[in-house]
Amino acid sequence: MPARPLRFDAPVLHAIEACHVCAEACILCADTSLDEAAASLARCIRLALDCAEACSTTGAAMAQRTPANGALLRPMAETCAALCEACAAECDLHVDEHDHCRLCAEACRACARACRAAAMSLGPNGLLPGK
Repeated sequence: MPARPLRFDAPVLHAIEACHVCAEACILCADTSLDEAAASLARCIRLALDCAEACSTTGAAMAQRTPANGALLRPMAETCAALCEACAAECDLHVDEHDHCRLCAEACRACARACRAAAMSLGPNGLLPGK
């Protein structure tokens, strides 16, 4: 008997998209910050790179949701949201001097909201409740 395809609800689909957008914004922020070679941006660069990795991994895991990773999706989404919030807070410190930090902070906040909504929509097994 073939496995039933997994259904994706709007919060999960939105989180997958937000994760990919955020990862791109974080990489752009880190890369641009490296070009500026400002020592004051070291923490920002590190958080942006960590956030990009978390967003890429979380978005991919949600898109590839399988019985093997289903139970991990909620904590992954919650962890991604927390890291996005930390990155946004750090980028907020630099928005007056660096527009890329403003863009990164906005993408991070949007991703954090989307990941929290996705986490709330998933059951403990990573599936939609009642499925």
